[in-house]
Amino acid sequence: MRKTTVVAAAVASAALLAGAAVSAPIAFAGAGTPPAALALARQALPAGDGWASDTTGTTGGALADADHVFTVRTRDELAAAVAGDTPKIVFVSGGIDANAGHTCADYADPAYSLDAFLAAYDPAVWGRATKPTGPLEDARARSAKNQGARVNIKVGGNTTIVGLGGSKITGANLLVEKVDNVILRNLRLEDAHDCFPSWDPTDGALGNWNSLYDTVTVTGSTHVWADHNNFSDGNNTDETQPLYFGRPYQVHDGALDVIRASDLVTISWNNFFDHDKTMLIGSSNTVGADVGKLRVTIHHNRFANVGQRVPRVRFGQVDVYSNYFYATDEDSYSYSWGVGVYASLYAENNFLLRSADIPLSSVVYDWRGTAPGTITEVGTATRIGTGPVSAVSLVDEYNAGHDPDLTAGTWVPTLRAAAPDPATAVPALVSAKAGAGKLGF
Repeated sequence: MRKTTVVAAAVASAALLAGAAVSAPIAFAGAGTPPAALALARQALPAGDGWASDTTGTTGGALADADHVFTVRTRDELAAAVAGDTPKIVFVSGGIDANAGHTCADYADPAYSLDAFLAAYDPAVWGRATKPTGPLEDARARSAKNQGARVNIKVGGNTTIVGLGGSKITGANLLVEKVDNVILRNLRLEDAHDCFPSWDPTDGALGNWNSLYDTVTVTGSTHVWADHNNFSDGNNTDETQPLYFGRPYQVHDGALDVIRASDLVTISWNNFFDHDKTMLIGSSNTVGADVGKLRVTIHHNRFANVGQRVPRVRFGQVDVYSNYFYATDEDSYSYSWGVGVYASLYAENNFLLRSADIPLSSVVYDWRGTAPGTITEVGTATRIGTGPVSAVSLVDEYNAGHDPDLTAGTWVPTLRAAAPDPATAVPALVSAKAGAGKLGF
């Protein structure tokens, strides 16, 4: 069977499973693909560039043969092209909306309505001691499953995905699950929104709405490199959502989460902005499979007006260096570096631009409970607006107002392609080079 027929069949199968119309076969990348994009898609992660370079390194689809180089323009083409573990290169062209042709109402189970859900589980009626159960909660879960079948796009191993100029993926959760060797570059990723957030009255003192989808989820996977991408909520930010039960109806989860014993990940030169729960590393406090895993390098990224989890770390050895943190929206800001159970976080030569209303003592947060966890900080610089630049220890600022103190660890990162740039050079350098559209095509 010819390759075009095989791919067309895969597209048809994916479309039928998602309840969508069958789109045209995937087009092969050819003369219309910029030479710079073709060359970049064959690149592997450089040696020594963070944890993803460890052991076998990260090559993605660099070894793909000509029959496994695709250009995709629709959700169904994307889902078919990235499936399986055969080495492959996938170029994203134009705008791909994972929800195209579908609204939240289309996903809703016949037994579900938000008004009925709010009436049934109002804390004044249901209380705050237990999570919702019963027919309406079951209908909400079925509705969420319907949406998940459409927006969760599973990325196979040995894959490189590259965004072409002007391309964008909206509404999708790229799910890198239980695979090895994936590269994501030059992608614009927006608004992986959940139509049916769950309500948990036991989450915190007042309860919280929790959504299901990240823009990218790395779960149970190894050797992943995310480089020169944009992550945001687009025009659908959580701060524009209504309040229900007095709590924000949050429709987004993580921007890029690394969870469930994932390991050997490098996150470099990305642009994260206008998002709340940005980067969770480790999703459980339970001692188990995560021990010795969750090793992640985060360098030369721009985090602009994101609310929290930049990153929040459990268990892993996480190297955070030469990043630009831009926090000027005090209404949406919570904290940046979260030190969780058994975390070993090393932060070097980072720069923080902040509003005067954001105290330095709020940038670090202690999530450890009674479990050990450490943070080592070297060479941080900060400024308020256009004011003078000054050296600062954010850990010392936290410790001055909180007990118990956070303490430094013994682990020192070695997997760095070059020495960290001076913190004072980071804002200009990262602003000029981070994010999609900065790779020459």
